[in-house]
Amino acid sequence: MPKLSLVVPVYKVRGYLPECLDSVLGQDYTDFEIVAVDDCSPDGSGAILDEYAQRDERIHVIHLTENVGLGRARNAGLEKVRGEYVLFLDSDDTLSDGALRAIADRLEATGNPEILVYDYARTYWDGSVRRNARADLLTQDGPDAFPLADRPQLLDLLQIVWNKAYRRDFVTRAGLTFPPGYYEDAPWTFGSMISAGRIAVLDRVCVLYRQRREGGNILKTVSRKHFDVFAQYRRVFAFLDEHPELDRWRAPLFRKMADHYLTILERPGRLPRDARAEFFQQAAADYRARLPEGFEPPAGPRRHKYALLHRGSYPVMASALTALRLRQGVRSRARSTLGRSKRGAMEVFYRSQLRLPLDENLAVFSAYWSRSVSCNPAAIDAEVGRLAPHIRRVWAVRADAVKHVPEGVEYVRVGSRAYWAAVARAKYLVNNVNFGDTVVKREGQIHVQTHHGTPLKTMGLDQQKYPASTRMDFAKLLQRCDRWDFSISSNRFTTSVWERVYPSAYTTLETGYPRNDILLTAGAEEVRAAREDLGLRPGTTAFLYMPTHREYQSGFVPRLDLERLAERLGPDVTLLVRGHYFYGGTSRLSELKSAGRIVDVSEHPSVERLYLASDALITDYSSAMFDYANLDRPIVVFADDWDTYSVVRGTYFDVLRQPPGAVATTQEELTDLLRTEGWRDDRATEARARFRRRFCDFDDGHAAERVVRHVFLGEPLADLPPIVPLNERVPAPPPGPDVAASDPISVL
Repeated sequence: MPKLSLVVPVYKVRGYLPECLDSVLGQDYTDFEIVAVDDCSPDGSGAILDEYAQRDERIHVIHLTENVGLGRARNAGLEKVRGEYVLFLDSDDTLSDGALRAIADRLEATGNPEILVYDYARTYWDGSVRRNARADLLTQDGPDAFPLADRPQLLDLLQIVWNKAYRRDFVTRAGLTFPPGYYEDAPWTFGSMISAGRIAVLDRVCVLYRQRREGGNILKTVSRKHFDVFAQYRRVFAFLDEHPELDRWRAPLFRKMADHYLTILERPGRLPRDARAEFFQQAAADYRARLPEGFEPPAGPRRHKYALLHRGSYPVMASALTALRLRQGVRSRARSTLGRSKRGAMEVFYRSQLRLPLDENLAVFSAYWSRSVSCNPAAIDAEVGRLAPHIRRVWAVRADAVKHVPEGVEYVRVGSRAYWAAVARAKYLVNNVNFGDTVVKREGQIHVQTHHGTPLKTMGLDQQKYPASTRMDFAKLLQRCDRWDFSISSNRFTTSVWERVYPSAYTTLETGYPRNDILLTAGAEEVRAAREDLGLRPGTTAFLYMPTHREYQSGFVPRLDLERLAERLGPDVTLLVRGHYFYGGTSRLSELKSAGRIVDVSEHPSVERLYLASDALITDYSSAMFDYANLDRPIVVFADDWDTYSVVRGTYFDVLRQPPGAVATTQEELTDLLRTEGWRDDRATEARARFRRRFCDFDDGHAAERVVRHVFLGEPLADLPPIVPLNERVPAPPPGPDVAASDPISVL
């Protein structure tokens, strides 16, 4: 029997769940179990739980067949716990380092009380941490364990279940369970605290309480579900009625009830406007019905509000609330005006266009900060032309990139009148990055964020942990994310990262990346044409070398001696190099380039065609590896500066331990791999298979179709083509028989 059992209810938290579980499994105290309850979560959280359970026998997973809500999910977990003490942890929160050892030590030091109350801190998206404002109530002066009567001020703590450890036999004896509905913590917390004979405190932050920017918090939800609070306090007072020996707590709990009702009334963003009067009248009825004899309301402004509840005087209360909201509105408008003055006045022409109706049949596309017509937006553009030809498609392109616009593509120059008119009136805006801060999201517009890769390196809010790698204004980043309606994902791993590091109210579309469709649909003729366009002669083995950018380097630092590598690999090998790697060079390098053994493809308009043309990919930490894996062709990782990159930039997994193929950390190792079968031997093939199972979830050749049919044609997700299982997909064929696929590369 473990000392501690942690009940973790899980629902729609795939972006936060791994961090929650890791914070528990990484504790230096190990005498615990986790009972995780998948509350029929629709986002794949249950699969994450199963993966963790396979790796650690301390995790026990319960999959509920229907969504029952937080309270009843906790009850399901309670039925399975075996520990001496029960703790609750919400699945988007985390434990602080050393929390479980501190809790276990304090339980032992205080003689195993029925309840141990410990502290928490709120954590925010910007990295700030704010400790519980009433941490002073947890000072460990006086007796180690005590009844609540000795420290009644503990009732002034936020009444939550996850800042306490409960002795399991006490829970059973007291008959504690969670009710359904909002505010389910109230009956459990009040009932347990007033019933316990021995309570102890721990003056230490053990739980990091995540303040999610979007979703996950009923306190930020406008709903009639807030009426559930009445049923919860009905249960609280029914418990008191059943236990007359606890009657001394009637007045303190009445005060907690009144304060809770007033808080819900006063806070904007909880009750629908047309429900406030009804809520007040029900609160007033409860107040009068449960008013203890001789009750003395609190002093100060709260006393007047208690009196309004007693009289049931909603008009007076409404006037007070209106005055409060007016003051808040004035402050909000002042902040907005200040923000506009800082940004500068928007062009008069743009403002005039924003007043015109939306063009329901206009879509504006952009990619890579308007530098090219490419990537996921280009694939969606093509599919819109096929499935929704009535929609006019316009690309936003920078003036210095106009020369690269393909023939026949309609475009507007960024900053021109035509550009501002297009982004003001287009129904659809599609981008693989963000549109500029001055672009306004209009009501009725649909913004599609396609992204442009699977994250190996940290992204979004996670970059706050690595300040050397970014100068990003994270507040502005989130304002840009707030414009998204849809976020496209190519695998479950990416989904969980995006939803956590870009916390906004968009809908994730797990369609696959449209740009990768061609990797599953192209035939031998398209592969042959892609090679011919690059001048690859028959019998040539083509390695596509695609290193990523290093933010911590101000200039280019070559990672490979390309001339030497080309010489060692011999005349039957061509290096396709995508990146800014030629800063002049020797005459010998020029000879190798002119001979076709090194080809600079940095300006090639389609990286997907480069994938099709190549026999293998050589990269370091580029997201190209995730896309290329869909071809099921060899991938070689050249990671000569992994120790530096992973520390300075931050990564989500160790590419040396979980690679997509063979790995080299020096040029000599890389050369040896490429001159032998090491780049495509059984070991490399097995690594690629594992990588594909993890990251090739949705790319099956139909991603663009799914996006267009759902976003542009309004078809329900359930009607879209189902994802083709990985083992049933047929990638584009490798280069044809004129390439010596089975012959080892000549050794010079």
